[in-house]
Amino acid sequence: MPETPQSAPLSADELEIWASVATLLERLPAALDAQLQRDSDVTHFEFGILYALDDAPERSLRLSTLADYASCSLSRLSRAVTRLQAKGWVRRAVDESDGRFTLAILTDEGHAHVERSTPAHQALVRRVVFDALTSAQARQLGAIARRISDAVGHGTTWRPTA
Repeated sequence: MPETPQSAPLSADELEIWASVATLLERLPAALDAQLQRDSDVTHFEFGILYALDDAPERSLRLSTLADYASCSLSRLSRAVTRLQAKGWVRRAVDESDGRFTLAILTDEGHAHVERSTPAHQALVRRVVFDALTSAQARQLGAIARRISDAVGHGTTWRPTA
């Protein structure tokens, strides 16, 4: 069994901050999933796939790129893409520029679904994140989230093109 690195215990202030972050990590995904499943018949994870494809050139991305964006395994992504394919929102194709890769391509129906789903989703995000913060706090949150994400793992971070 590998040894666990030893460090100083969290201070009272650090523990209080961590409790807030841990609570956020539990509550926010649940709220996002509940809204999207109720209003759009997708999970937050699936919506992220659709949204990234909708934002991509030609509404197409390699599955490996999508897996990086979603910080997930190719098998988890593949299962989600299969569910989205069954709904007619995504299709797969061999990447013509390199046949070793498979593309996920957003269909016209998928694009229409993203357009219908986005306003209610963004309204929830605005209400629970941006309305709760000042503009300066929101910018700080973005910078902090990027730093923590970089510290946690590797891979490509999705960024909107617009």
